[in-house]
Amino acid sequence: QVQLVESGGGLVQPGGSLRLSCAASGSILSISYMGWYRQAPGKQRELVATITRGGSTAYADSVKGRFTISIDNANHTEFLQMNSLKPQDTAVYYCHARAGWVDYWGQGTQVTVSS
Repeated sequence: QVQLVESGGGLVQPGGSLRLSCAASGSILSISYMGWYRQAPGKQRELVATITRGGSTAYADSVKGRFTISIDNANHTEFLQMNSLKPQDTAVYYCHARAGWVDYWGQGTQVTVSS
């Protein structure tokens, strides 16, 4: 089993920044890759960014150039640095990990971008 605990959400003004973190515990060595998803009210959960153990990253078109995903392998922690935030970035953000054939999810953290 893998446990994921998220933190770092909050309220920011448009153009502001936030950094989300996700601490993983449990069967860490079984994790193939990690990432971030988000879900806004009335919308499907969408992939925001992914990162592999080797550091390969991928981003949704809507966040390219603004968000950066990274991972601290020593501390088993994933980060999402969010810059130039827009109101449409408002959503609950979920940390995700793939271990074997099983998906694990964090509890979700609210990000609200509003003036």
